[in-house]
Amino acid sequence: MAQLAIEDLRRILIACAGEDDSLDLSGDILDSTFEDLGYDSLALMESAARIKQEYGIDLSDDDIADVETPRALLALVNADTTSAAA
Repeated sequence: MAQLAIEDLRRILIACAGEDDSLDLSGDILDSTFEDLGYDSLALMESAARIKQEYGIDLSDDDIADVETPRALLALVNADTTSAAA
């Protein structure tokens, strides 16, 4: 299974942002907190649902609550894709 890249995550985050068109996810966002990026827990849950739909990775609510940055979310998702491929 292919690993989720930052470009894919950026696309998913933008799609799940809701009505907030002012979000700027260009540049290096890997270590920015989701809070600083303007994402609340609902937007992250929506992103997790989109990841499950597109990539088949089921992230628990607890896992989503624990991730604070895009880098941490990518690591979580890609750890699951690595273990699923094994």
